Amino acid sequence: MALATRRLPLTALRTFEAAARHLSFKNAAEELFVSSTTVSNQIRQLEKDWGCKLFHRRTRAVVLTDSGKSLARVLSKAFDDIRAEAELHMAATRKTVTIAVGPIFGSRWLGPRLSKFGKDYPEIDLIVHHGSRITSAGQMATDIVVDWGMGDWTDLEVTKLMEARYSPIVSPKLIAQSGPFIKPSDLTKHTFIHQHDRSEWRNWFALAGYPNQVFQSEIVVIDSNIVQRSVKDGQGVALGVFPFHDTDVEDGTLVKPFDIDLMPDRAFHLLTRINARGRKEVRAVCDWIEAEAAALV
Repeated sequence: MALATRRLPLTALRTFEAAARHLSFKNAAEELFVSSTTVSNQIRQLEKDWGCKLFHRRTRAVVLTDSGKSLARVLSKAFDDIRAEAELHMAATRKTVTIAVGPIFGSRWLGPRLSKFGKDYPEIDLIVHHGSRITSAGQMATDIVVDWGMGDWTDLEVTKLMEARYSPIVSPKLIAQSGPFIKPSDLTKHTFIHQHDRSEWRNWFALAGYPNQVFQSEIVVIDSNIVQRSVKDGQGVALGVFPFHDTDVEDGTLVKPFDIDLMPDRAFHLLTRINARGRKEVRAVCDWIEAEAAALV
């Protein structure tokens, strides 16, 4: 039966195009996630259907014949046209959602989940911004904000995502240098690295039974990622935000010397403007984040 009256062997043509582009059956097989034998067999069958040799097989290489070069030019243009058309279609149907998050939530919670989001919603482009604290809808520059607070925003849609708990964290390096932490007051032998003010430290020490603890040395760092990096380097002690540091403690990167957790009166909240979830893509991102957060409870 003539080739013109049969269905085109599209799989074999795709295989040939990859092999011709790479001039390698092995590299074509890796690109297509098949074996080199499969590539060789498909091209051999294509040569039989075409009625001519498409490759010269050499000991360690393959070279296109004149017929192979001609077919490769046609297929290369055809696949380029198909890719271009597909990209235009996907671009027209893609949606963009912007979200602002703080350093620790972004790096320790959202960042590790971005690939999962991409697989779950390949049609949505999620653009992540560094966020600062907001008090009203007028300060929102993105579709969604994840913020830390008491949940008392009045002109926004607010969903509580997750609570956090505070407990001191230190590095194994610091313990090796100065010895173990036996009682909470041992923390005061080192530099306190914290954000904003001492209030959470004071609350934690009060919970631990040291309501009038004196701070001898401290460094204030606004960026929580810098705080964590400094602690890991053994430069001092800090209040860890759990569950974000659970894996650090589990793998020994950090040490939680005391099983005393401070539960603050604030939590992480998902914020959107009123009726913003009317956009399907914004609602999809919000629903996904809420489901991921609920899975941790």
